[in-house]
Amino acid sequence: MSAEFALDPRLGGDSVPVIELPLCSVRLMDDARFAWLLLVPRRAATSEIHDLDGIDQERLWREIRLASNALRAVAPCDKLNLGALGNIVRQLHVHVVARREGDAAWPGPVWGSGAAEPYAAPVRERLVAALRDRLAAKAG
Repeated sequence: MSAEFALDPRLGGDSVPVIELPLCSVRLMDDARFAWLLLVPRRAATSEIHDLDGIDQERLWREIRLASNALRAVAPCDKLNLGALGNIVRQLHVHVVARREGDAAWPGPVWGSGAAEPYAAPVRERLVAALRDRLAAKAG
């Protein structure tokens, strides 16, 4: 690819970095109502999973599995939601959302459900550290 990868500013503004995996930047959405990760493949000009070559598609699914397991370990939930919508932000990114019955959007989708409630800094830092530790241990 001729273009360089750059994180979409909207993704950067709504989330904080957790860890860099071989393919994806893993980021925590800054919304304390839901434990919610984004996986953003570091590939330029990519908006759909099928835009990735076969090796990167396999790597993406492995990283989704790692992120899902890490998220479930630090934020027990009733259901994990996965999504790669891209209707507003075209850059390929996958949402991994830990859902609990009775959460702020249950049983509907989290997208467009009220205003985000940013984490208090110490809570966010602890959550990021716990996720980073679990992902680094499993990715290495």
